[in-house]
Parts: sequence; structure tokens; C-alpha cells
Amino acid sequence: MAALGSPVRTWRGLLRELRYLNAATGRHYRDTAAYRYLVKAFRAHRVTSEKLCRAQHELHFQAATYLCLLRSIREHVALHQEFHGKGERSVEESAGLVGLKLPQQPGGKGWEP
Repeated sequence: MAALGSPVRTWRGLLRELRYLNAATGRHYRDTAAYRYLVKAFRAHRVTSEKLCRAQHELHFQAATYLCLLRSIREHVALHQEFHGKGERSVEESAGLVGLKLPQQPGGKGWEP
């Protein structure tokens, strides 16, 4: 369980991802059902006086996995938006991307005078 880090760090990471998700909608992240569920789950699985609290470790593992999923989705969307093709390009645009110019044909576009 040492690789998971502290539950507080996972909690803060989940809240950060909720803020990113709700930034587009303009709503505050504390008004969402996901936030209420996370608060309820983390409070229900607080550390008690028990020596081994299996439920807390299970919750922490699930929360860390969900945090990884949310981060990965956000980063995937950002990469997709940055590198996704803009559609089909014309021959002139494609030649310009690699630093070439198309030869000019006499008389304009066609061979006709």
C-alpha cells in the first residue's frame, strides 16, 4: 500500500479533477453529486482505532484508481485536441507544410491562354 501515497493526497487530487471537470460548466464542484459521494465515502472509511482497517485501504485503492482514470481522460482529451487532424488539406497547403511551392502553370490555373 506504500505505493498509493497518502489518502489526503488522493483526496486532493480527486477534488482537483472535479474542479477541472466543472470549470467548463461554470458550476462549483461542491454542488455536484460526485463531490457529495466522495465526502460521504471518505468520512465513512476514516481511520479508526483498529490495527488493520481493510475497508479504508480498499477505498483508498479505488479512489487512487479513479483519480488515475480522471487524469488520464483529461490528458487524453487535451492531446487529442492539440494533435487531431483538421480535416483534409489542399495540395498547396500540404506542400507548404514541408516547405515546398507548387510550380506555376503558364497562363494561370489551366493550360488555356
